[in-house]
Amino acid sequence: MSIEVLNESGAAVDEKGIAALARHVLDGMRVHPLAELSILFVDEAAMTELHEKWMDEPGPTDVLSFPMDELRPGHMSGGADEDGETDPGLLGDVVLCPSVAEKQAKEAGHATEDELELLCTHGILHLLGYDHAEPEEHKEMFGLQAGLLASWREERGRR
Repeated sequence: MSIEVLNESGAAVDEKGIAALARHVLDGMRVHPLAELSILFVDEAAMTELHEKWMDEPGPTDVLSFPMDELRPGHMSGGADEDGETDPGLLGDVVLCPSVAEKQAKEAGHATEDELELLCTHGILHLLGYDHAEPEEHKEMFGLQAGLLASWREERGRR
């Protein structure tokens, strides 16, 4: 699995930890082992620009997902190539804003690291075709998110 993490936010971020979490999520979702994912940390100005351009919403947000290959839940790889082999797929980009995550973490009463893990997991699930616009979708996506984070934290000896 190819997971690229870039930190352009100016904030201290555990890039290796986020890459390991992403691998855990992708493995847990049975994504093709050769799939590609990019995770980018940006500052509030860059996130505001992306949020306004792509979502037509003002101000910064916590996480944005930009899928490359259209995936649907339960179909976690790209299509077949010309030889009929399964294409691992370019999942896309997850963009996170650590300063927004820090504010949300304080409001929620937990660590910024925990918030970034939650947001990264959430963003990856969006890349995999999950959404939460409808009540049933919300229940499925947030259930998966909670389960993936619980297993990640259990592996790390955290609650």
